[in-house]
Amino acid sequence: MTAANRPLLVLTLATLAAWLLLPWSALQDGHGLLAGTAVFTAGDAASGLVQAASGRPWLWLALAALVPAAAACVLRPGRAQGTLLLAAGLVGAGGLLATGFAIGPRGWNAAWLEAAFGELAVQQFGLGWGGALCLAGFGLLGACGLARRGLFRGDLFVAGAVVGSAALLLLFIVFPVGKALAGAFGPQDGLGPLAAFWDRIAQERHFGLGCLGGGVRCGVAWNTVLLGLSTAASTTLLGTVLALLAERGDRRLRRPLNLLALLPIITPPFVVGLGLVLLFGRAGVVNQALEWAFGVQPTRWFYGWFGVWLAQTFAFTPVAFLVMRGVVQGIAPSLEEAAQTLRADRWRTFTSVTLPLLKPGLANAFLVGFIESMADFGNPIVVGGQFSVLSTEIFFAIVGAQFDAGRAAALAWLLTGFALGAFALQRWVLGRRGYTTVTGKGDAGVPLALPDGLRRALLAVALPWLAFTLVVYLFAFTGGFVRTWGRDWTPTLAHFTTAFSWEWGAAGLAWTGTAWRSFFTTVTLAGIAAPLTAGLGLLVAWLLARTTFRGRGGFEFAALLAFAIPGTVLGVSYILAFNVPPIELTGTGAVIVLCFVFRNLPVGVRAGAAAFQQLDRSLDEASLMLRAGSWRTLRHVVLPLLKPALVAALVYAFVRAVTTVSAVIFLVTAEYELATTYIIGRVGNGDYGVALAYCTVLIVLMSAATAAIQWLVGERRLGRRGAARPVALPAT
Repeated sequence: MTAANRPLLVLTLATLAAWLLLPWSALQDGHGLLAGTAVFTAGDAASGLVQAASGRPWLWLALAALVPAAAACVLRPGRAQGTLLLAAGLVGAGGLLATGFAIGPRGWNAAWLEAAFGELAVQQFGLGWGGALCLAGFGLLGACGLARRGLFRGDLFVAGAVVGSAALLLLFIVFPVGKALAGAFGPQDGLGPLAAFWDRIAQERHFGLGCLGGGVRCGVAWNTVLLGLSTAASTTLLGTVLALLAERGDRRLRRPLNLLALLPIITPPFVVGLGLVLLFGRAGVVNQALEWAFGVQPTRWFYGWFGVWLAQTFAFTPVAFLVMRGVVQGIAPSLEEAAQTLRADRWRTFTSVTLPLLKPGLANAFLVGFIESMADFGNPIVVGGQFSVLSTEIFFAIVGAQFDAGRAAALAWLLTGFALGAFALQRWVLGRRGYTTVTGKGDAGVPLALPDGLRRALLAVALPWLAFTLVVYLFAFTGGFVRTWGRDWTPTLAHFTTAFSWEWGAAGLAWTGTAWRSFFTTVTLAGIAAPLTAGLGLLVAWLLARTTFRGRGGFEFAALLAFAIPGTVLGVSYILAFNVPPIELTGTGAVIVLCFVFRNLPVGVRAGAAAFQQLDRSLDEASLMLRAGSWRTLRHVVLPLLKPALVAALVYAFVRAVTTVSAVIFLVTAEYELATTYIIGRVGNGDYGVALAYCTVLIVLMSAATAAIQWLVGERRLGRRGAARPVALPAT
């Protein structure tokens, strides 16, 4: 047994152990790993071996596939070994998946299969821990086979990473979304698939241009594009302004600026909408003040495009700020010093050196802002009024009285097309230019101070915005500390007591507040999802930036597809895809975690992509030339330089998991109630005090989590010295 074959032996033994020792089928109580000796008895908790011997002969495929895998472990690395491993992967994973989709709880899932093979005396349920780990093991064995046959430059880690990531993207993004989108081609009024799709898409309500000819409104497709472009532009601008001030501005402003800039990202989305309504709504402070001072009658002017754009700018600017801050940190000061050595002043250095190097971050921030805006549901439903966008149209098509799933799927196709167009535009803008600023050479340069005029202009934009942010959140905070908003302003803590009280009795500490259950569930599921989201996102970004393989474009598009689909549609897609075997997850915490991970994955991918465009490939190549493998290079060389992107991905993944609404509204159950669904229930009952009190607790929680993540990850150290302090010379 050579050292090169040890990973293959470990994979083979782990796959065999999963087949022998773990429950093959999903258990109703979800405790598959704790089944104990029940795996050796006939029943729901039986292992793959016991079930195969109990009348499910198709499960012997796993054992048959392990034979060539075991034979490959004793061969020398080469094409022959790769062929055996590839055969094991195809027979094991392909055979088990095929039988999983073909055979369900009622026997054969298709009439033609029953006609061909006869009625089945047994059935099978969804995959449990044993089945899932067996499939993963066979998939990785097949990936190792591809590497041994010469693909991926023979690197087992790269092969496993590409195949594993691609399988996850196919299973948890492409498959459920594709299943939902297929509804757009369903029959309608006797029309064929393509004709039915065109009839659902080509409607005046979708593409009408009545607003240009004196009409009331344009189609929802144009509304969505206009709103997306406006939000992407404003969030990218504000995010860049805040990032430049945080990294190149006055040091005294850094801490308060970072705190206020990130405040909207750690807030449930309806809190921003509520705060803005309290300010600008018909009975808001602004309208009341205008009526009192100038006699202007209150109107609903805020509801519509302007209100949605303002709310989305609040919500998504922190994402652009996190992306841009990492890019600004990565700009090499030596390049700016070289320009100043050639007698360029600070303004010319900024416009000719610094600003062009920000292009990858600007393009990525704009892309994320555009796609986030298109997929947003919460803000348009709260302050949109009569201004309709695709996400709200899809929601009402699914849950409204019409229940037209075909139309909802057709509108989802539109969103996917817009997202693909934005991605293509971003690639065209960046082109083939290089933006590398972090190389293997030391860089002890001093970051360029912002030109005085630019610094004042940035402050003129940032300070009013931050002050406005503070005002909105003061209104939202106040609602949890008064008895009844708008009627009784008596200060009270009764709302917090209702939600978060506890008692100490004979049995110990008792959590008596009504919100504790949803609070603990939310923190647990978000805590599990955040590192998975960040890790997978940065791994996908590394594969896209540092490896070349067939299907790379489709791989990247699949990673971004979750952002192009509204959260409501993604949640419905998960219900349709994972409510039946072989992957039966509905009603479990696992389906919520998976929805969190793949819904928020694109931010980690885009933040990592922007960071990788600044890292010279020579860093990776130097490590590989010193005989470090891809895994060791990624861990010890690349990952320490990606700390800003890692912080962005972790923070975003955690807070979005805590605050998301639309993606999980159909996935929660009584056992797995989340904070946002609890708050929505309170708002629906008119109990705004408890809802706002809970939002206050969530803001404090996510602020602490953000600080903890930044402290644990730390700052990226690039060996640069700080700005020199003036030294007083002795008087002569």
